[in-house]
Amino acid sequence: MRVFHKLLLAITLCVTVFGAFAADQPETLKIGAQAPDFNLLGVDGKRYSLKSFAGADILAIVFTCNHCPTAQAYEERIKKLTADYKAKKVAVVAISSNDPKAILLDELGYTDMSDTYDEMKLRAKDMAYNFPYLYDGGDQKIALAYGPVATPHIFIFDKARKLQYNGRIDDVEKPTGTPKNLDAKNAIEALLAGKPVPVPATKTFGCSMKWASKEDNVKKEQTAWAKEPVTLETIDEAGLKELIQNKSDKLRLINVWATWCGPCVTEFPDFMVMHHMYRRRDFEFISISADNPDKKDKALKFLQGKFASNKNYIFNIEDKYKLIEAVDSKWQGALPYTILVEPGGKIVYSQQGPIDPAKMKKLIVENKYVGRYY
Repeated sequence: MRVFHKLLLAITLCVTVFGAFAADQPETLKIGAQAPDFNLLGVDGKRYSLKSFAGADILAIVFTCNHCPTAQAYEERIKKLTADYKAKKVAVVAISSNDPKAILLDELGYTDMSDTYDEMKLRAKDMAYNFPYLYDGGDQKIALAYGPVATPHIFIFDKARKLQYNGRIDDVEKPTGTPKNLDAKNAIEALLAGKPVPVPATKTFGCSMKWASKEDNVKKEQTAWAKEPVTLETIDEAGLKELIQNKSDKLRLINVWATWCGPCVTEFPDFMVMHHMYRRRDFEFISISADNPDKKDKALKFLQGKFASNKNYIFNIEDKYKLIEAVDSKWQGALPYTILVEPGGKIVYSQQGPIDPAKMKKLIVENKYVGRYY
């Protein structure tokens, strides 16, 4: 039942498409069609067009992205496809066409990065991509010309740059498991042998394309946040210790802050981003105000202004040393203070002072209780 729930959640987060077309979905390029040319910026700072791959007998273009769990699950296979066929004059290029402004934070629950050009550069470096990774998210002209349905979606062209295959890479969307149908590989092998591609088109399973027309959904998401209730409960020393023991089945990110603490106030929006990104996963963000109890209304007003619909607490007495010991005996007392606590109470990260948001997102999504894949 738990596995089914995770699969359903992944489908909801990614707005997964399985051969279905949205109202704004362009027509997918037909088999036999000529490859539309492009002039796109790669993560290496170079611009690429069809001429950049003129020396290749076969060109495979993969529409993919950073954030989609299915796309992430295929990264190593795309790298292997590139390495296996490089000597056989097969070129592989990846294109990210998602509009970053059209991606909901709720859709980033399986990643530490969105799909901006700068984040593409980081992902390519982290994963040591051995293929060009190009950005089309600005105007999406190339995606509109090719018509990818989901990420990843591969298009394979012959030497004359006529489309001979489009669809899935294989039939296993998880990073583990053995595919029964190596569709992309079979297409390449057939073309190298001068034979017709056995199955020229398949359906694709993955996250839907984030077309610019979906930007309004982001505004609606933000409007919905403003309607969520924000609460601030008083908590005592025993309650804090129980929080840290974490008897739940969720990874807990706990931040101790105060309204009078400049760095706390500055970094709090980063925690809200993470709250909205991962709250549908086995994760929860909890804030603990170190303001004096008589400043509860002030702390609540601040939280309301940040749409902090997560669990929020304020320590019930002014003795800050009891607060320190209840949270973490290793904490020296400076604010802000942040810990990441696994179920069972194991503190796997602690930081006195502001966090690095990018590092924290990576720690969360790569923790065994969360993960990049469904």
